[in-house]
Amino acid sequence: MAAVACLLTEDQFLCAICLDVFTDPVSTACGHNFCKNCITEPVDADVPFQCPLCMKMFYPKPELQVNTLISEMVDTFRRAEQQPARQEEVLPGLGLKPLALLCVVFLSLLWDCVKFNHPLEEMSKGEKLVKMEAEIQQTIEEMRLKIEELKRSVELGKEDADREMTDGARVFAALKEYVEKGEAKLTEAIREKQRQTELQAEGFIRKMEQDIRELKKRKTEVELLSVLQLEETAEMKEKLPKMLAMAKLRRAQSYAVDVTLDPDTANAYLFLSDDEKQVHDTYVEKNLPYNSERFFYSAAVLGKQSFSSGRFYFEVQVEGKGEWTLGVARESINRREDITPRPAAGFWTVGLSNGNKYKAGPDVALSLQSAPKKVGVFVDYEDGLVSFYDVDTAALIYSFTGCSFTEKLYPYFSPGLENDGWNSAPLIITPVN
Repeated sequence: MAAVACLLTEDQFLCAICLDVFTDPVSTACGHNFCKNCITEPVDADVPFQCPLCMKMFYPKPELQVNTLISEMVDTFRRAEQQPARQEEVLPGLGLKPLALLCVVFLSLLWDCVKFNHPLEEMSKGEKLVKMEAEIQQTIEEMRLKIEELKRSVELGKEDADREMTDGARVFAALKEYVEKGEAKLTEAIREKQRQTELQAEGFIRKMEQDIRELKKRKTEVELLSVLQLEETAEMKEKLPKMLAMAKLRRAQSYAVDVTLDPDTANAYLFLSDDEKQVHDTYVEKNLPYNSERFFYSAAVLGKQSFSSGRFYFEVQVEGKGEWTLGVARESINRREDITPRPAAGFWTVGLSNGNKYKAGPDVALSLQSAPKKVGVFVDYEDGLVSFYDVDTAALIYSFTGCSFTEKLYPYFSPGLENDGWNSAPLIITPVN
C-alpha cells in the first residue's frame, strides 16, 4: 500500500496557478495543464495568450477544452483518497494495487511522458523538475534573443533615421546652395540686362542728339539758301544781314551741351544753387576743405564738363548784372593767385565792368548796340575759334580766332563782386531753345 501511495501523490494533480487539485483541467498546445478557470479568466481575447509555465506565446488565443482523460484521473484520485483503507490483493513481489488502479497510475505516467516529451520510461520527480527548469530556461533564452533582436532592430531603425536625416540635410544644403547660386545668377542676369538697356538708351540718346544737331544745321543751310534765292529788294537788303546772323547763331546752337557748375572749383565767397546752374558773390566766406582746384583769390568757378575736341555751345543769362565775365579756360590755369583773364594765361573771355564797359579779355574794348541779356558761347576746338553771341539779337559780340588748344577746356564763370547789392543778381546757365 505504501508503494501505491507513492505513485498516486497529490502534487501530480496540482494546478501551477492556484496550487490546488485540478478543477476542469485543460491542456495547452505546449503540453501544460491548468484549471480551466485559472487559465481562462484573466486572459483578454485581444491580447496574445502566454503559457504561465514555459512563457510560450499563442495568437490568436487558443480555445481550451476540458481534458477528459486528466479529469477522469483527478476524479479517480479524489475517490481513492475518500475511501477507507482496506486489505486488497496485490501482485506477488510488486507491491501494486489491483489492475484497475494500476491502469490509472500507468495513464498518469504516460501523460507525464507525453507532456514533457520524455521516452516511455520511468522518471523521478527530480528529473521532471530538472527537465521543466531546462525548458523554462530555454524559453527564457529564446525570449532574450527576441528582445536582443528587437533592440537591434530599434538601433538599426535609429541608424536609418539618422542616416536619412543626414542625407536630407545634405540634400537640403545642396538645394539651398543651388537656389542661392541661381538667385545670384538671376540677379546678375537682370543687372546685366539693365546695363545693356542703359547702354542702348545712352547710344540712342547720343544718336538722336547728333541727329538734332544735324537737322539744325540742315535747317540753317536751308534758311541761308532761301535768303540767297530771294530777290535783292531794298527790304531784303536790309533784312539779309540779320537773317544771316540768325542762321549762324542757329548753327552754333546745334552744338549745345548741358553745362553745370563745379563746387570743388568755386571760390569760398561764391554761392552755388542746388542744381549747380546759378552763381553769385556773397560777403560770407564758407569754411571749405583745401582743394588745389579751387580759385583762391578770383571770384570764379569752372564748369564740371571738359572738352578736348569737336564743337560745343552753352548760354548764360547776365540780365540785371553790372559786372560779369564768361568764356572758357584751359585746365592748367593758375587758380591760387589773382590773375587777370587773358589768352596768354589760358582764358578766352568777354565781360562787363562798371555797368557799361564791355571787353574781350582785358584789352579789347567792345562797342555793342544793346546790352545783352543772354550770352551764347561757342567753341570749335580744332579750328581754334571761340565766339560770343547776343542770343536775343543773334548779334556776334566777339570771336577769338587762330587759337591753339592743346589741353582740356572748361567753361569759365565769374559773377563779379556783390558790391552792396548792386551786382547781386546771379549768372544763370539756361537751356538752349
